[in-house]
Amino acid sequence: EANAAVSAFIADKIRQRVKDPVLAEKLIPKDHGFGTRRVPLETGYFEVYNQANVRLVDLKATPIERITATGLRTSDEDHDLDVLIYATGFDALTGGFDRIDIRGRNGLSLKEKWADGPRTFLGLQTVDFPNMLTIVGPHNAAARCNIPRCIEQNVEWVSALMGYMRTHGHAHIEATQSAEDEWTESINELAAHMLYTHVDSWMTGVNRNVEGKDIRRVLQYQGGAPAYREHCAQSAAAGYAGFELR
Repeated sequence: EANAAVSAFIADKIRQRVKDPVLAEKLIPKDHGFGTRRVPLETGYFEVYNQANVRLVDLKATPIERITATGLRTSDEDHDLDVLIYATGFDALTGGFDRIDIRGRNGLSLKEKWADGPRTFLGLQTVDFPNMLTIVGPHNAAARCNIPRCIEQNVEWVSALMGYMRTHGHAHIEATQSAEDEWTESINELAAHMLYTHVDSWMTGVNRNVEGKDIRRVLQYQGGAPAYREHCAQSAAAGYAGFELR
């Protein structure tokens, strides 16, 4: 109810800013509430649609059929373009790993292991893939904070781990099955209370332009960056609890 009230408030603001009421309704999200997809932190975006040289093409009503020599074709019209800008990067968190044929123990591929959703410990390791540490991957807090700073946290943690392993003569590290199970379950429990899990978006791993990415999955740690850092610090302080080192 609270989200519905906020969404209605935002919708009214859009109607106030866009002069054409039909156009305003097209610009108001109808399939998700405010904040359940990435929030547009804009200044003057909606006012642009009041300009005579700007036209909105509703791709839900008239989908793109193909790229042409002079632009693109929708279901009802050819559009000649000077520049076509591609929006990329929406196969997030797991997409970069899917594109590499990463093989672990007994030839298991990472893509196969994560076919029903990622399974990790701290978003840093997955069982059956020893010595593979994932920076800003799934089950991490990076997508919920300033990403460069969260990358630093991951890298600093892994760097400290490397130093610890050298000092103690270890050459092998792998998450334990129990640690992976507990962390993955906690990820799912946290996400169960979030509205965004009911929406198709890159945050739930849905990208219908990519084969196999049409099912919602829990990809992110929702406890916040400070709590995530604390989990990592606690593991390190306990001699990297949750990992097998040898």
